[in-house]
Amino acid sequence: MLQLHMEIGWQENLLPFVKLGEYLMDAVKDIFLLEDDKAIAMGLVYSLEKEGYRVTHAENVKQAMEVLADRSFAFCILDINLPDGNGYEVCKAIKEKSDTPVIFLTAYDDEVNVIMGLELGADDYICKPFRVRELMARIKAILRRTEGTRGGANQAADSNCVIDAGDEGIVCIQNLCIHTKEAKVFKLCDIAASGGVSRTGGKAETFENPGRREIELTAMEYRLLLIFINNRGMVLSRNRLLEDIWDVSGDFVNDNTLTVYIKRLRDKIEDDPANPQIIKTVRGLGYILEKEETL
Repeated sequence: MLQLHMEIGWQENLLPFVKLGEYLMDAVKDIFLLEDDKAIAMGLVYSLEKEGYRVTHAENVKQAMEVLADRSFAFCILDINLPDGNGYEVCKAIKEKSDTPVIFLTAYDDEVNVIMGLELGADDYICKPFRVRELMARIKAILRRTEGTRGGANQAADSNCVIDAGDEGIVCIQNLCIHTKEAKVFKLCDIAASGGVSRTGGKAETFENPGRREIELTAMEYRLLLIFINNRGMVLSRNRLLEDIWDVSGDFVNDNTLTVYIKRLRDKIEDDPANPQIIKTVRGLGYILEKEETL
């Protein structure tokens, strides 16, 4: 009897450690890697595991589809050129199931490949050869953004970004309304029929509009929108945008990543992202959010 009591007591004493182990296992993020180059894959698996991630590696599209059919991951790294297909079809399959972050590894830096990946929902891309530390920084930055979309937007709103939005804290741009006090963005589905918005001075007097819908922006997308609003009528170079974003967020941001942010923001706020009317491209110079004429 005494021996049984001692055995039960010993097991009960271990329970906190078992639960701690289970918690730590759950906290470890699973990353999926699709790369057919064995040398690159070996180096990436080693580096990712050293950073504390659990890595599942596939060498081709067939293996990738089999793995992804049964499992979900916190993050996916996909090579584009593969022996039996390409990373685009794998990305499409991932995005059909969930909004798992994806970063492409590509040997090409041309616009067609970049846009194709972004159109499929990729969060970023990096060109070979690349520095492993840079890839790790991008992974961490993307995970931070995806884990705190709304909270991050509120944080971005408090980051020394002063907006002239009047007493109500509302700025209107075409069919877009930004509530700066709440860090929320709304899109009006039918402005002419609503009659709920006054455009005097580019601000809204009322916003009782049944035809509106909220647009969910990540912290970086919201911050980028505020930068454009603060500089309406001014052409902003890519370098200027990168400096402003880095200054506030502290995330690793480079020129390639900025392309992703601007495309994602346009996809969400523009009626026709292929022909943007809010954030316009000024070829060779940068981007502009034009001032609206006062009615």
